Amino acid sequence: MVYTEMVVNKYDLEAFISFPSSLYKNDPNWIPPLLIERAEHLSKKNPGSEHIKWQAWVAKKEGVVVGRITAQIDRLHNELYGEDTGHFGMIDAIDDNEVFSALFAAAEEWLRSCGIRKITGPFSLNINQESGLLIDGFDAPPSIMMPHGKPYYSKHIGLQGYEKGTDLLAYWMRCSELYFSPSLTRLMNQVRNKVTIRCINRKRFGEEMQTMRGIFNSGWQHNWGFVPFTEHEFATMGEQLKFLVPDDMIYIAEIDSIPCAFIVGLPNINEAIADLNGRLLPFGWAKLLWRLKISGVRTARVPLMGVCQEYQFSRIGPVIALLLIEALRDPFAKRNIDALEMSWILESNTGMRTILERIGATPYKTYRLYEKQF
Repeated sequence: MVYTEMVVNKYDLEAFISFPSSLYKNDPNWIPPLLIERAEHLSKKNPGSEHIKWQAWVAKKEGVVVGRITAQIDRLHNELYGEDTGHFGMIDAIDDNEVFSALFAAAEEWLRSCGIRKITGPFSLNINQESGLLIDGFDAPPSIMMPHGKPYYSKHIGLQGYEKGTDLLAYWMRCSELYFSPSLTRLMNQVRNKVTIRCINRKRFGEEMQTMRGIFNSGWQHNWGFVPFTEHEFATMGEQLKFLVPDDMIYIAEIDSIPCAFIVGLPNINEAIADLNGRLLPFGWAKLLWRLKISGVRTARVPLMGVCQEYQFSRIGPVIALLLIEALRDPFAKRNIDALEMSWILESNTGMRTILERIGATPYKTYRLYEKQF
């Protein structure tokens, strides 16, 4: 018999966080997240907690944890789209539809009690954090801040009455194969004297992060499920990026000295923590710092990129994106970074998809967002 238990204390939360490590223990592409990071993510230290209310459950069978799920309500999302939408996330379970049914029943009952009539997800905990269910690309490990999953998840979620909302794509590119055709190069050269591409100014790091937040919120505001980043969220992200990312892997584009676009290249920390089993003690910290600062990692991810709304549908907008991608080429080469993931990209974003495919990137993972009306 399968039953669910609400996560109500730190011991429940530990069981919730640790469950995936047992579920994926034989998966060669599973990378255990840092346990301390997951605990902070599900605490008041996560600035998203200022506008997200959430609850978690585990499913048990014969006293053993066999699944988990969260349900959440994002106030910022509902201010944009209405008060009747909630979300699910962090879904992991054994290949048993009874377990999935019990988990979703618990999540949906809680959301109904809060007046929710539509549910979307998975989000951990909202669309600006880990998003989507992996449905294609199980043969490669996830990049930093991207979810992993089991091939059977989509079947069981479909059986709960969920349908596709949209898909998110991750593109893979070998840095040595980055190619700007003569026609693209001509376009880029035509606007170089109009656009300034500069590194982030570390002396004004906090201010620069808020500038990037404004660009992101402008550029993404009409995308599926968009929720704006708060000042606190971007400031917290900035503190993390300041430690993890060299200055020459964050670029801001300006036109007439006004910031209009940016890009962030993030070393793939998953590569550095793959063998730490989620733990930084006793020697994990030393290994992580050595790999990030000394030996380096061989892959990276672009988790953040944005072009102001006023330029997105202009002739110059796509060229700005190309110039930002080009700016990362030398810093990556200097650090022996061999490959890059660009993620995630909405399947409907044909402009960015065309740009990436023209310079040599290939879609290699697909993540699905689901929705259901009660």
